[in-house]
Amino acid sequence: MESLEKDFLNLLSQYNAMIHKLCRLYRDSLEDREDLFQEIVFQLWKSYSKFKGESKLSTWIYRIALNTAIASFRKKNAAINYSNQLPDFAEEHPNDEMALRQERLFAVLKLLDESEKALISLYFEELSYQQIAEIIGINENYVGVKLNRIKTKIKTLMQ
Repeated sequence: MESLEKDFLNLLSQYNAMIHKLCRLYRDSLEDREDLFQEIVFQLWKSYSKFKGESKLSTWIYRIALNTAIASFRKKNAAINYSNQLPDFAEEHPNDEMALRQERLFAVLKLLDESEKALISLYFEELSYQQIAEIIGINENYVGVKLNRIKTKIKTLMQ
């Protein structure tokens, strides 16, 4: 296997979980999440050889993944029907309290607008405010303000 491909596959394995979480945030069905995952991987691969190291690799990956998810979301927006029902995993495991709470949280997160989803997903990845600011392209202080507003909104929606 060529070195570039091997490096890319190693990179993909490092960020696999983050990409899947992002897909889950932007898509309801398993099939749609898989399609989005493939699209993100395709966009990363297409751009991988052009990465110049002007930013951190993680910043570059998050930007491509978020931009792809948002662009893909816009294309499919009319076809998506978000409901407040609990998605499939909780229905398969009805006695698992943690699964039910997690599914409820994802249902609420899907009600956020695109910029709120992007910010909160990076926050859940435990990135610093500085890293989030770099990826999103806003001031670090504004990241804190926006995140506090989003947390308040989520608490309200969870009730």
